[in-house]
Amino acid sequence: MQQITNTILMIRPVNFRMNEQTAVNNYYQQVLDNTLPETVNLKAQQEFDAYVEKLQSVGVEVIVVTDTTETDTPDALFPNNWISFHENGDVGLYPMFAENRRLERREDVLDIIESKGFEINNVVDYTSAEEDEIFLEGTGSLILDRVNRKAYCGLSARADEDLFIEFCEDFEYTPVVFTAFQTVNNQRKAIYHTNVMMSIGETFAVVCLSSIDDKKERKALVKHLKEDGKEIIDITEDQVINFAGNMLQVKGANDTSYLVMSQSAYNSLTASQISTIEKHTKILSSSLDTIEACGGGSARCMMAEVFLPKVK
Repeated sequence: MQQITNTILMIRPVNFRMNEQTAVNNYYQQVLDNTLPETVNLKAQQEFDAYVEKLQSVGVEVIVVTDTTETDTPDALFPNNWISFHENGDVGLYPMFAENRRLERREDVLDIIESKGFEINNVVDYTSAEEDEIFLEGTGSLILDRVNRKAYCGLSARADEDLFIEFCEDFEYTPVVFTAFQTVNNQRKAIYHTNVMMSIGETFAVVCLSSIDDKKERKALVKHLKEDGKEIIDITEDQVINFAGNMLQVKGANDTSYLVMSQSAYNSLTASQISTIEKHTKILSSSLDTIEACGGGSARCMMAEVFLPKVK
């Protein structure tokens, strides 16, 4: 069982913009005034391409699929919300909160993954929950400790507790449930995706503990991480706003590991946080300013990790 993978699926945007359907509970999204839609999309494509190049330059295997112009899918570059890939050959398909995000699910993506020599044995499809307005947005909602078989989930409008428990039963994970908050106009509101405030690596975890208002929940989370030998790197709410929680550890050439993050996330870290991270892994950062501003997501959201077995 491995916690990190060398293979990543990424979707190149073709009509990226701020998605009005997700902005209702993603408080990180902004409207870029005085910027033409074509310019926003072009900038997002440039950021995407530079990011892919950086990953490939250190030996990460990136499977790039281009989004389709046939659907209105402004958030297609965040594939980790609708699909997850597992070591036993299972694929998870997830129910999405925004109606236009449901159009991101594409059969041909599975075909492309298989054409790269990966084996898909079984598709576990939760998408019918959408009919009941129940959502669980993939590894945006779920932070998986694949080695210790624990799944962490911050409940929100996009992460239903019962469906999360069902996922844990199906995929054999121990559920760790909490609610993480951010301050919006002096009110505490649920953070829309767990992966904005938490990331788990092989030997460490980056987490915003102060976002978990319930002391018992916070204590339980810390206990789980510590008993699994994870060094906790605690980040602040300001750092979360700069996407310092939205990181993913991946494997490059020669089994060298990298914690991948945006430039704004990196810039928000303190010198001591950086040196703590570098004890565990190298850091790879890339500028994603336009994608972060309009999409309200960052480096981690753009990568769907492929853990599937290779066809023998």
